[in-house]
Amino acid sequence: MNKSDLIIKIANINPELYQKDASKIINVFFNTLSFALSKNERVELRGFGVFDVKKREARIARNPKNGAVVAVPSKIIPFFRMGKAMKDRINK
Repeated sequence: MNKSDLIIKIANINPELYQKDASKIINVFFNTLSFALSKNERVELRGFGVFDVKKREARIARNPKNGAVVAVPSKIIPFFRMGKAMKDRINK
């Protein structure tokens, strides 16, 4: 499912909600989530999971094509950990 599919599904489930309003809701959610992660904040949605950021240290890697050594800089990556309730729903 992509973002436009999610917007259509929310609009279909809630007939009183226009598709453009569902789009605004989804955009606000993703923008808020992105902003919080950019400030290294943890976002927890009970029954769904936790969005967090992890720091990956700098390392030395190899280019698989030619075997050349490449320096990979440290970076911060987004991370999602599924909640227990979501795991239980999936593994029913």
